[in-house]
Amino acid sequence: MPCLNISTNVNLEGVDTSSVLSEATSTVAKLIGKPEAYVMIVLKGSVPMAFGGTEQPAAYGELVSIGGLNADVNKKLSAAIADILETKLSIPKSRFFLKFYDTKAHQSQEYAQCLHALHQVPSLAGMDLPSEFPFHFTIGHL
Repeated sequence: MPCLNISTNVNLEGVDTSSVLSEATSTVAKLIGKPEAYVMIVLKGSVPMAFGGTEQPAAYGELVSIGGLNADVNKKLSAAIADILETKLSIPKSRFFLKFYDTKAHQSQEYAQCLHALHQVPSLAGMDLPSEFPFHFTIGHL
């Protein structure tokens, strides 16, 4: 599951974040070659951030993917995400930095298997827990 996490010092109040998320999702999916259903985009605004010694609009991103990344794809992703941020959030392309992590399946799958195992525990699966119970489990389809 590719995950693009973007932090920016731009205030997102009044911004159509849905269009940013949608465009970023389709861009990442297309360039990495994975279905949109597997892509996650996280966008955080109003993050205290300085770039080049100033607090002018800037952004930092990290993209984690199991495969699909290489020098050519990374270059295309950087340019495409920078275009989205410049168009939608008025962040100059020169004030955006994107870091890539090409992870291995076993590094992400262990967590998914753990969640799946929890879902299989009869005492937790489908159980109505009292409101004072300190944990809330929301386990989706894996």
